[in-house]
Amino acid sequence: MSVQTWTWILVGVTFALYFGIAIWARAGSTKEFYVAGGGVSPLANGMATAADWMSAASFISMAGIISFTGYDGSVYLMGWTGGYVLLALLLAPYLRKFGKFTVPDFIGDRYYSNTARTVAVICALLVSFTYVAGQMRGVGVVFSQFLQVDINIGVVIGMAIVLVFAFLGGMKGITYTQVAQYCVLIFAFMVPAFFISMQMTGNIIPQIGMGGEIENGTPLLEHLDQLHTKLGFKEYTSGTKSTWDVFAITLALMVGTAGLPHVIVRFFTVPKVKDARKSAGLALLFIAILYTTAPAIAVFARTNLIETVSNTEYTQLPDWFKNWEDTGLIAWSDKNGDGKIQYVAGNALDGKPAYTGEANDSSARGAHGERLVSNANADANELYVDRDIMVLANPEIAKLPNWVIALVAAGGLAAALSTAAGLLLVISTSISHDLIKKQIKPDISDKGELMWARISIVFAVVIAGLAGIKPPGFVAAVVALAFGLAAASFFPAIILGIFDKRMNKQGAIAGMVVGISLMLFYMIRYKTGLIGVMDARPSSEWWFGTSPEGFGTIAMLVNVVVSVVVSRMTPAPPQHVQDIVENIRIPSGAGEAHSH
Repeated sequence: MSVQTWTWILVGVTFALYFGIAIWARAGSTKEFYVAGGGVSPLANGMATAADWMSAASFISMAGIISFTGYDGSVYLMGWTGGYVLLALLLAPYLRKFGKFTVPDFIGDRYYSNTARTVAVICALLVSFTYVAGQMRGVGVVFSQFLQVDINIGVVIGMAIVLVFAFLGGMKGITYTQVAQYCVLIFAFMVPAFFISMQMTGNIIPQIGMGGEIENGTPLLEHLDQLHTKLGFKEYTSGTKSTWDVFAITLALMVGTAGLPHVIVRFFTVPKVKDARKSAGLALLFIAILYTTAPAIAVFARTNLIETVSNTEYTQLPDWFKNWEDTGLIAWSDKNGDGKIQYVAGNALDGKPAYTGEANDSSARGAHGERLVSNANADANELYVDRDIMVLANPEIAKLPNWVIALVAAGGLAAALSTAAGLLLVISTSISHDLIKKQIKPDISDKGELMWARISIVFAVVIAGLAGIKPPGFVAAVVALAFGLAAASFFPAIILGIFDKRMNKQGAIAGMVVGISLMLFYMIRYKTGLIGVMDARPSSEWWFGTSPEGFGTIAMLVNVVVSVVVSRMTPAPPQHVQDIVENIRIPSGAGEAHSH
């Protein structure tokens, strides 16, 4: 059977499963809609958290970044895994004990202020929209390749599907759908990794295969370094980022994780605090399976890409190359007219290819039948590869069976859709619960609140889809910016709210406003070119040599300083709030032995 037939079958079966679960677990009350009724088992919650956590950025884009940036890409591995540990140990149990559904709810009650709640809602919406734009682009990439449609149409199809999940089941439906999605995405990620590891190194375990040797006895990584230096690239295993920038990006991703509203809310779906800790540990285990495999997939994909494409006659290129060309995610311009692809060091990887004609128009082809890249990059490099295709194209490059190629498509969709659904729920609860119920219309009925939650999901999907059609970068870069926003806004307010009794509303509001404004300004300045400069400019223009992905660290430190200084210059919080903070940190049941 062809790849397309297999894709239709596997995507069809998995989607039928998700829809079936969403209908079976329909939410009847706001508690079921927001936190699945609080009755999910730690194992199911661990899987759902892992699926929520491992978005299109983890599945599609992370191995792609590591594949292109080599050693420098490891910051994403360290930041995202470390952040999850930080969240599980430092925040989840305390927030669970505080007993609030959402982060704005926690901030509104802890800082006894509706202004603080509103600022938190705005921050939650900014973080979630930036994050969901990355997911939507991921969905678009998968659909565009496997349904042979334009990326933008792919995004629209994805919007419609996510809407059904989130609309029907709320958190209850999403939780059980995510358990199924975790199983699909991890199976889809690991099967090709086992195949390719066996094929290249004779070892079926990819983590060991990456450090293994190829047929002639050369270690695989050494072989890849040689391929790189021969083409004029830096060695794959050497880094180019400054130590400070590596630290800044890693920390921004870590503390950004700890402030991500859609992950935090997962700890409210279990019955007890003990279960929150248990499900956090299980989720870490489930996440580690994918995260330890990603670097291996990156190495296999990079090696295969160079060996199949570099210096090859266009007429002899494998079919996968021409298939992906039609999506516009890989392109070639024969600058020296020799009919061969010259893949050498240069900056052609950084810019999107600009076609000289419509995607399906024969005038957009050169003398050898190749898709044309604009000659704006007049360097020697003739190949453009979008980082987001590395994981998806990997099984095709390695000539794996058609069903494996189709399985990866189903996995990519599961990863993007599970996170997108979780994020849309955060957006809808922020609007219906934190704005309408808590501030605008306190006497609203359960039914009315549920209606507003569903209306806001529709709006959220449309805005997210538009952002997915014109995202400010590839999937993982967009997602990294969302983490920067979360680090700059939420993390200090939550952590100081738990561990500093003297922290008051004035400090928290000032800190959040300053932190998120600073991060937004930096993002717009260096990622969109609207205020002066673009990301492609030399890093000497960055403040303190910090990339936009790492700037969340600086914005967070500014937030902490502003919060602490302002809170010390203004009145202390009321006594009952200080008592609550004192109480959150005492383990439940600690004082029981003495009371008899």
